[in-house]
Amino acid sequence: MHQFQSPADQYDRFMGRYTVSLARALADTTGVAEGMRVVDVGCGPGGLTSELAARVGAESVAAIDPAAQFVAACSERNPGADVRVGVAEELPWDDGAFDAALSCLVLAFMRDADAGVREMARVTKPGGTVGVCMWDIAAGGMTMLRLFWTAMRAVKPDVQGELRRAGTAEGDIAERMERAGLRDVTGGALTAHAEYTGFDDFWDPFTFAVGPSGTALAALDDDDKAAVRATLRAELPDGPFTLDARAWYATGTAA
Repeated sequence: MHQFQSPADQYDRFMGRYTVSLARALADTTGVAEGMRVVDVGCGPGGLTSELAARVGAESVAAIDPAAQFVAACSERNPGADVRVGVAEELPWDDGAFDAALSCLVLAFMRDADAGVREMARVTKPGGTVGVCMWDIAAGGMTMLRLFWTAMRAVKPDVQGELRRAGTAEGDIAERMERAGLRDVTGGALTAHAEYTGFDDFWDPFTFAVGPSGTALAALDDDDKAAVRATLRAELPDGPFTLDARAWYATGTAA
């Protein structure tokens, strides 16, 4: 699974601001409720972990991420949770250890997405639920990233972007769940949003080199960076604004 190098606070400003509403939607869809034991696979700094802990209590939540700085932040923000350094493809828990296994905005960064889903199914007890979501990149439903990659291509037409990553096209997550042997697989779209105080609040996090977009921006020379910034500036309003985002999701029942 891809390891993010950025500090937790930079991730919070970049993508974490969307996690509050998206985590709530994924937990609702997966049916997470009091009395369950749940795991957050690819927890990052803990956006989804915190939502799960609020529902079931931190002592009933486990979480894992390959980035040590994210694990430290998640542990600090969710005292009592079982938070570990590790990867989705090799989860360190027993078969059937959880009532539900969730993964939010991680599938695209797993080394082997199918193996990650199989591991989530393995650690979920029979009859339990696996729930996964990933941004809609293919159809442009994640507004922030659509605006960014459109601006990037205006400056660098051959830029690759994120279109081919796992989970970013409609139906992809459900197909992976079915291949993993999960039953009663259903899928659809979740919506999230983030508020920005102004353009700089939108632009500055891209300069932190977080994720594929930030890494792509960091590789440009100063003139091209300025051109991308100017292109984006022309697309966004003055003053505060809110951007919506769509994520594809699927849920399935462990056999």
